[in-house]
Amino acid sequence: MDGTNHTTGTEFVLLGLSQVRDVQLFLFTIFLLFYVFILPGNILIIFTVRNDPRLGSPMYFLLANLAFMDICYCSVTPPKMLADFFSRHKVISYGGCIAQIFFLHFLGAAEIFLLMIMAYDRYVAICQPLRYTTLVNRRICWTLLGAAYAGGFTHSIVQIAIIIRLPFCGPNELDNFFCDVPQLIKLACTDTYLLLMFSNNGMVTLMCFIFLLMSYAILLVKVKTGSNPRKSKAVSTCITHIIIVFIMFTPAIYIYARPFRTFALNKVVAVFHTVVFPLMNPMIYTLRNKEIKQAMWRWVKHLLLSLQAYL
Repeated sequence: MDGTNHTTGTEFVLLGLSQVRDVQLFLFTIFLLFYVFILPGNILIIFTVRNDPRLGSPMYFLLANLAFMDICYCSVTPPKMLADFFSRHKVISYGGCIAQIFFLHFLGAAEIFLLMIMAYDRYVAICQPLRYTTLVNRRICWTLLGAAYAGGFTHSIVQIAIIIRLPFCGPNELDNFFCDVPQLIKLACTDTYLLLMFSNNGMVTLMCFIFLLMSYAILLVKVKTGSNPRKSKAVSTCITHIIIVFIMFTPAIYIYARPFRTFALNKVVAVFHTVVFPLMNPMIYTLRNKEIKQAMWRWVKHLLLSLQAYL
């Protein structure tokens, strides 16, 4: 690689999940089957919320956008990972690496902001139900969603600004199946301690995680001690949100809260963080929500009847 500057011709070697051919083929099959069965479910959630007038509340609007973000997030690293299972020389260009980092952090941060918006939605619905239609209407939801994307974009640009200033002159092997900020900073031939601290997402992620858990804990106490006639549904919704928060934040904290150390489970956690859990989030929410399950079934039956009539 170029020892004096970072250039678009720089390449990084991805060591991948395994160097054993049989293991690679097995992993390819598992991940492909996962996508074939789970990805259409997320797309179905989006179409159901969009086309069913019974699901016009902000809560379902936010759920559909969560499904959309997760689909996009799972389109950043897995396609190359699947292609690399059939490649002996797994490399990624400097530009491709930067693109992966940008979209990973853009979508990841935007989703964190979206989860905070969903927590706000539940807070208003439980604590100020009479003002719900005023404080959480469709216009406000679009505004908050735009702010979430703007926040994700700003966060990602900061990460890219750090990376593009680094010179790479040493080994170019990344012991993973995708590019990320901590890995690249470790390869830079300069003193990167302060850069790594500045770009470390672990503290911010941990603070957001604690904030969301405290918010839902307060909401659960409010529901338990209140006289809400739909108490059981409110509790179920909050618990579902807590499950999604744990699923999203736990691997992120594991990866980013201690960027100076490498553990044997790093690749496994990275797989769940970038491939498995994002697609599972909307599905978990759907399986615990009676209304959206019924709506999805109505939509599927309507589609099948339309297809039968056409044939």
